[in-house]
Amino acid sequence: MIYVVKFSGPFGFIKPWTAVRDSETFSQQFLTPSIVEGIEKKLFPELLNSKGIYKIISHRLNYKGLDIQQERTWSKGGIKVYKEKKIYKTNQGIIDRGVMLEPHLYLSFSSLDDAQIAFKQTICLARNEDLLFPTDLLELTFEDFQKIEGFELKFSDENNGFKVGHNRFDYSEPMFGELIVVGNPIRNE
Repeated sequence: MIYVVKFSGPFGFIKPWTAVRDSETFSQQFLTPSIVEGIEKKLFPELLNSKGIYKIISHRLNYKGLDIQQERTWSKGGIKVYKEKKIYKTNQGIIDRGVMLEPHLYLSFSSLDDAQIAFKQTICLARNEDLLFPTDLLELTFEDFQKIEGFELKFSDENNGFKVGHNRFDYSEPMFGELIVVGNPIRNE
């Protein structure tokens, strides 16, 4: 048996590692190794000085749809105002972000104690304002967990997957994975 904590929230956005200054970008639909490691370190702060993922054995992410939201940005170094041809300008811009609506994230653990600790906390996918709250604590067989519809990135090496970014917990080493899609990750309910 495994123990699964279901987290849910009104919206969520995971910035793709290649979309630093794109004017329109959509939320990444999977968790990278460094995101899973960051979530684990938030849930279990005793692991802060350890490198790697120890307690989360699998995950699954699904959502209701995507919504385009606008966000004001500025370049590195803060807001600057300047005059060009008698017109005041700034280095601010507006970008469109496709955020996930009502994401559900399922984290699985081999230990009931670990699942209960996780169930008492909130997490965020990648940005602090995108909070997900625990809604269910489930005891499932691994086979039943594999039936939960959604996206999951199976972590791998460069020979078996595609590049998904650089690991901030491992000296910016490249991260790779194989995207697994189970059923329809976009919920109709």
